[in-house]
Amino acid sequence: MTTLPKRLYGFYQDGFRSMVLGRTLWKLIALKLFLIFAVLKLFFFSNYLEKNFHSDAERSAHVLDNLTRPPGPP
Repeated sequence: MTTLPKRLYGFYQDGFRSMVLGRTLWKLIALKLFLIFAVLKLFFFSNYLEKNFHSDAERSAHVLDNLTRPPGPP
C-alpha cells in the first residue's frame, strides 16, 4: 500500500497531465489574477505613508498612534 500523500500526488499528476483545455484555462485564470492585483495595487493602494511622511520615525509614530488610539465616537 502506498501512503495517502503519494496517492493524492499521483491522482493530481495524472489529471493535470491529461488536461488540454484545463491548462489553458489555468493560465488564463493566473493571468487575470495577476492583472487584477497589479491594477488594484497601482490605482487603489497608493503608498500613503511614503507620500505623507518623510522619515521612518514619522511613519512608525503614525502607525503606532493609529494602532493604540482608543476608538472615538462614530
